[in-house]
Amino acid sequence: MKKRVLSGMQPSGRLHLGNLLGALQNWVYLQDDYDCFYFVADWHALTTGYADTSAVAENTRNVLADWLAAGLDPERSTVFIQSMVKEHAELHLLLSMITPLGWLERVPTYKEKQDQIKDRDLGTYGFLGYPVLQSADILIYRPAFVPVGVDQLPHLEITREIARRFNHLYGGDVLPDPEGLLAKFPKVPGVDGRKMSKSYDNCLYLSDSPELNDKKIRTMMTDPARARRTDTGNPDVCPVFDLHKIFSSDDERSYCADGCKTAGIGCMDCKKVLITHVLALLEPIYTKRQEYIANPRLLEEIAVAGSRKASAAAAETMSAVRSAMKLP
Repeated sequence: MKKRVLSGMQPSGRLHLGNLLGALQNWVYLQDDYDCFYFVADWHALTTGYADTSAVAENTRNVLADWLAAGLDPERSTVFIQSMVKEHAELHLLLSMITPLGWLERVPTYKEKQDQIKDRDLGTYGFLGYPVLQSADILIYRPAFVPVGVDQLPHLEITREIARRFNHLYGGDVLPDPEGLLAKFPKVPGVDGRKMSKSYDNCLYLSDSPELNDKKIRTMMTDPARARRTDTGNPDVCPVFDLHKIFSSDDERSYCADGCKTAGIGCMDCKKVLITHVLALLEPIYTKRQEYIANPRLLEEIAVAGSRKASAAAAETMSAVRSAMKLP
């Protein structure tokens, strides 16, 4: 049997090129070799956005459409919505009873997010207990692997610690000790040169039309030293060239780099090479996405079917958990 992989994503807004290259493409590749469970983590969106929940449902539909358009296949993966599988909440409650407070306060992002997000009150149990819910999300499916980047390993470690504590308290190996499935995530610059992020509004979105993404790339910032066509430039400080490192061939990168350094080509010549590659990736996703958005009933059917399948797997775990804890 294939080993199981589990991962999820918050519906905090539209997905962009950074999400695609940083996680979603890898998820699609994993479908060939693993039993994959992928969920939209709509409850997690409430840990910081609890005061205004008006966009959660629409964002959830949009994320699901993005996933399917990018290649997640409901026939090969279990694709579902977190809040439609109530066992997540039950295991979260039980794990919260055994998780030491100090473990949660030591999670690196706990204080970081409190420092970064000043416009919301994050002094809530939901925010502090986020890692317990995340642990429940993972452990409920007893996966062998969780796809992560190196910087996310500390977040997975608390899940492993909670699983070990549960097994120590109640005996046996009821909950697994999942390993990180390391992937190298490329740093994707936004159109303003900073990291691509919804917070900066500098993204190439999967939901943007090809015409809009073409326009965004054409107006991307480049080396500020190239004020005129005849000025020489430095590809090492150019966000456009950073995207060339991801998309373009060696020959194309050499052409653009040499042309930039010698003023042999203009910035628009360089951008046109990049546009060809980016649109070749994004345009089919956009077209397929439009089909899903136009058919909300199909999206609902996929979500319901996936959530039923996930719930059946989660129920098996909860039966083992209740038995270990000697609960009725």
